[in-house]
Amino acid sequence: MAKYTPQFMPNAKPVDPLRVLDEHGKLLPGQTAPMTDEQAAYAIRVMMMGRGFDEKSFSLQRQGRLGTFAPVIGQEASTLGPAMALDPKRDWIAPQYRELPALLHMGLPFENVALYRLGRQAGACIPANVHVLPHQISLAAQIPHAVGLGWGLKLQGKDGVSMAFFGDGASSEGDFHESCNLAGVMKAPVIFLLQDNGWAISTPRAIQTATVDFAARALGYGFPGIAVDGNDLFALYGATSEAVARARAGEGPTLVESRTFRMWAHTTADDPTRYVDPKVLEQWKKKDPIERVQKYLAAKGKWNDAMTQKIKDEVAAAVEKAYDYAFNYPPSKPEELFEQVFAEVTPQLARQRERHLASRS
Repeated sequence: MAKYTPQFMPNAKPVDPLRVLDEHGKLLPGQTAPMTDEQAAYAIRVMMMGRGFDEKSFSLQRQGRLGTFAPVIGQEASTLGPAMALDPKRDWIAPQYRELPALLHMGLPFENVALYRLGRQAGACIPANVHVLPHQISLAAQIPHAVGLGWGLKLQGKDGVSMAFFGDGASSEGDFHESCNLAGVMKAPVIFLLQDNGWAISTPRAIQTATVDFAARALGYGFPGIAVDGNDLFALYGATSEAVARARAGEGPTLVESRTFRMWAHTTADDPTRYVDPKVLEQWKKKDPIERVQKYLAAKGKWNDAMTQKIKDEVAAAVEKAYDYAFNYPPSKPEELFEQVFAEVTPQLARQRERHLASRS
């Protein structure tokens, strides 16, 4: 009886992720910087803005003045690097809930983020000139929206690209697989940005999937995938820039697997000390994505501690201003639930709103 050898077999070991900068901020052999020093300095500022906002939010949450939120600390490069490959004027982002630096780069004001974290309805209303969708708490539910955005841009003859951010846990949801399949068939200009931070809340990566490379899943849908060091801003920007160029050229989607680590809790309602090995956490802290770029510029004489402190002070002032604005913003009213659902209020929503108002009179 003949023996048949499978054509495709699971990898025994994960592939090495693409890297450009090492932990000490030095370019690896054969690598060149994919962005200018000015872009790198800008990235440091935006990443520090995200971290500073989270640190202040964490303090407010512990005081009981703020609700639960998901901090981005440790994943700043994983969100901003890919976003910097986009054009805020023609491209779109469909975020989950841990992409603050990317949203700031796309033009979302601090005030909107503060309003959202305080539970104000206005915080979920995105300014007309900002190409981002609202936060999505339901895992993977934003991925079909990103595919719809990209496909819609293609049908309109525009060269825009959409980018979906999601975690490794979300990639176990059906929405992910269905979206990848449709995007591959339609060659939609979509970048699937999978942040593999090691945990799906408290479930370790090894338990929720048998694959050793998330990026390898892309082949099953007919488009390329690439694994990247998620704490390397340069590698993420370079890899995603190429993916964006392919999408604009009509070559379809790309899956980018960003291998990073969640340095803080999943959310402020979570206690990572119950399941994260402190030794592993300490090792990842040495790979801080912000410090890596600061060291790179410092070696060129273009960054120093005084510049770091100056930005910290500016961020602290901006965050205080944003939260002062949000705390003094009028509380949300129940009838606001019927607004901003569709571009125009539907007859059904209008009837529901009228019944609600009548019940209060």
